[in-house]
Amino acid sequence: MVFAAYFGTGGAQDAFVAAFKIPNFLRRLFAEGAFNQAFIPVLTEVRHAEGDASVRTLVTAVQIHLAALVGLVTLIAVLASPILAWVFAPGFHTDPAKLGLVADFLKLTFPYLWFISLTALASSVLNSYGQFAAPALTPIILNLCLIGSALFLAPQFEVGQTGLALGVLIAGLLQWLFLWPALLKTGVWSPLSWTTTHPGVKKILILMVPALFGVSVSQINLLLDTVLASFLEDGSISWLYYSDRLTELPLGVIGIAIATVLLPRLATLHAGRDALLFDRTLAWAIRLVLLIGLPAMVALVLLPSELLTLLFQYKNFSSLDVERSALSLAAYALGLPAFMLIKILAPAFFARQDTRTPVRIGIQAMVWNMAFNLMLILPLAHAGLALATSMSAWLNAGLLAWHLRQEGRFPQWPMLGPTILRALVASAVMATLLWAMTRSAALTMPDDFLGRAEVVALLVVAGLVSYSLTLLLVGVRPKDIKHP
Repeated sequence: MVFAAYFGTGGAQDAFVAAFKIPNFLRRLFAEGAFNQAFIPVLTEVRHAEGDASVRTLVTAVQIHLAALVGLVTLIAVLASPILAWVFAPGFHTDPAKLGLVADFLKLTFPYLWFISLTALASSVLNSYGQFAAPALTPIILNLCLIGSALFLAPQFEVGQTGLALGVLIAGLLQWLFLWPALLKTGVWSPLSWTTTHPGVKKILILMVPALFGVSVSQINLLLDTVLASFLEDGSISWLYYSDRLTELPLGVIGIAIATVLLPRLATLHAGRDALLFDRTLAWAIRLVLLIGLPAMVALVLLPSELLTLLFQYKNFSSLDVERSALSLAAYALGLPAFMLIKILAPAFFARQDTRTPVRIGIQAMVWNMAFNLMLILPLAHAGLALATSMSAWLNAGLLAWHLRQEGRFPQWPMLGPTILRALVASAVMATLLWAMTRSAALTMPDDFLGRAEVVALLVVAGLVSYSLTLLLVGVRPKDIKHP
C-alpha cells in the first residue's frame, strides 16, 4: 500500500521491482527452496540416528559452505550488475537510464541474498526442533524496513527507490540477527564454531542440486514473467507485482505456513517408517489448503478491482493502474489452489529424500509456461503472462499428484474426496452471491478509504458467511481439518 501510494507504477518503480525480484528469486531458490527441502530431511535423519552432537557439527559445516558459496555468487553479481540487468530486464535496453537504475539497485539489493540464506539455515534448524514462531516473524522485519525506507530513506535520494533498495539490505542483516537468540537456545549452533566436514554436507548438496528446480518452478515462472514484461508498456512489471502481492497473501499465510510445518513432520514420519500417518498427514494438509484456497481463488477472481481500489488507489496509483492490475490479479488467482498444492505435494517427495521427481516435473512445467507465455502475451499482454503462470502451476500440481499416486503415496479418495466436493459446492454458492452483489447498482466504490472499506467489508463478510454456512450444511465438520 505504501509503495502504491508513494511510487505508483512506471519507469523507476519497474526498475526497482526488477532489481528486487532477482535476489528474491535466488533467495527462494537457494534458501527457502532447494536448501530448505534438502537440509531438513538430512538434519532430521542425523538427529534421529546420531543425536544433537552430530547435528551441531552438521549445522556448523553447512553454514560455512553456504556462506562461502552464496558470498561468491553475491560478489560476482554485484560486480556484474549491468550484465544481470540486461539479462533479466532485456526489454529495458532501449532505455539506458532505466537499465542503469536496475544495475544501481542490484548493487544494494543483491547482498540481501547472503543474509537471507543464513537466515534460511537458522529457520530450518529451528523448524526441525519444533520452533516456528521466530522464523515466522522474520518476514515482518523485511516489510517494516521497506515501509520505513519508503517513508524516511526514499526522500533523501534523488531517485526515491534507491532508499527502498537500501532498506532491503538493512532488512537482510536484521532478519539474520533476529534469529540468533532462538538459535543459541537450541544448543546446536554457535556463531564462533568452525567445522567444515560432516558426511551430511555432501548428502545435502546431492539432494539440493536437483531441488533447485523442484519447489521453485513457480518462482522461475514469475521471474520469466518479469523478463517478458520488460518488453511491454511502462507499468507492466509493477502491475504484475501489485497483483502478485494479493495472490501471495493467502499463499503465504496458509500455503507456505502449512508447508513449513509439514516438511519436518513428514520427514520425521518417514524416518520412523509410519506410512499410514504419513498419508493421513498429507491428506490433512491437502484438505486444509483447498478448503481455504478455493474460496480465496473465487474472491480474487470476482473482486480484483474492489480489493485493489481499497488497498492501492491513492496518490500515485491511478484508476488505470487498478484496471490493469485487476486483469493480472484475476489471472494469477486462477492458479492459487495449484500454487498451494505444489507447496504441499513437493514436501511429500523431499521428506523421502526424492528430489529428482519434482525436478523432472518442474522442468516440464517451466517449458510449458514459456510456451503458454508466447501464446498469450500478444493477445493479453501482461495478463497473459499471469494466466500462463497459473496454467503451468496446475500442470505442475497435477503431475506431482499423479506421480505420488503411482508410487502409492497419494492419499486415498475417502481421505480427500468428500471434503473437496463440499468445498467446491460452498465455493460455487459464495461465487453466485458475490457475483450478484457486485452487479448491484447500490454497491459502488466511494472515493474515501472508509467508504471503500465498508463496501469491501460487506463483500468479505457476505462471502465468509455464505461459504461457512454452506460447508456446515453439506457436512464439513471441525474434525475434517483437525490434524490426525
